[in-house]
Amino acid sequence: MREVAKEVDAWRGQAALIPDTAIREDALGALAHKRPHLDGAALFCILPRRRNLCLLRLLVAYELILEFLDNMNERAACAGIANGRQLHLALIEALDPDIPISDYYRHHPWRNDGGYLRSLVEACRTHCMSLVSYSRVRRLVVKEASRTQVLALNHDPHPCRRDAALRSWVEREFPGETQVTWFELSGAATAPLTIHMLLALAAEPVCSDSEISDARAVYFPGLSLVATMLDSYVDKAQDIATNGHSYIAHYPNSELATLRIGGLITQSINDAYRLRKGHRHVVVAACMIAMYLSSDSALEPKRRQTSLELACAGGACTRLLLPILRVWRVAYALRTA
Repeated sequence: MREVAKEVDAWRGQAALIPDTAIREDALGALAHKRPHLDGAALFCILPRRRNLCLLRLLVAYELILEFLDNMNERAACAGIANGRQLHLALIEALDPDIPISDYYRHHPWRNDGGYLRSLVEACRTHCMSLVSYSRVRRLVVKEASRTQVLALNHDPHPCRRDAALRSWVEREFPGETQVTWFELSGAATAPLTIHMLLALAAEPVCSDSEISDARAVYFPGLSLVATMLDSYVDKAQDIATNGHSYIAHYPNSELATLRIGGLITQSINDAYRLRKGHRHVVVAACMIAMYLSSDSALEPKRRQTSLELACAGGACTRLLLPILRVWRVAYALRTA
């Protein structure tokens, strides 16, 4: 966490110098309000046998790109999907050092970021090439990053048009899929957990194809879907107030949503245990679940029982971490983040 704090401070210093006011606010907002997500990304550093500072810096910078772009895309939703897709090219190019860097602000209402986004992309590229097994995961991680462009569809202010676009996207990306609903698949694709996991495996000198394949099957859609639905669960009131897209609202009712998410949590934790060094994957998953369920919105009186049920679905590790993460939130003044 000390190393994450150093990275956050360094990027905050650059963000404060962004000339354009709107972009500067979005960059600083991501650093101020998305700290739990940055620490959560950095936690994937525990997966390799040895700690790797370049991996930590990569994970923090990549997550910061995602949160920064989400803020900008939301602010400029009126600019259309083309703007969102152009912005989110940064998430692909940050992990593919051989392709040219695009003009990310081509369709954006504000353009002068003083080179901030390019610096983040270039930092990710440099750190990727330092990972000893990056060549083994490069194709897969770029593929996963390309799916994050679905984020551009989430901020469409017209619900019917947005849902139709998400359905069409799922039909193209996952033809013939019948086990998971369209909104669950599109939701899972918005979470960067699979990318973080692949980058962590790339830091290992020995990284087999079977290990990569087994881990991908656990993280997508399973754990990625858990992350998205818990994020939607804690933000539900805010999404209603702002007319934002709520993934959890696609379930027929709250009872079925709780049942489905609880089942996903239990299944994902059990599957994670069976991976190589499964206990480390479980710690990552349990921390993520406890992080969401330790927020103020999850602990409101009317939601406390449901949050407790979801925590119990995550097993003993999640229940142990829940009060610890609550104390962490209070200490860092991140209770509602």
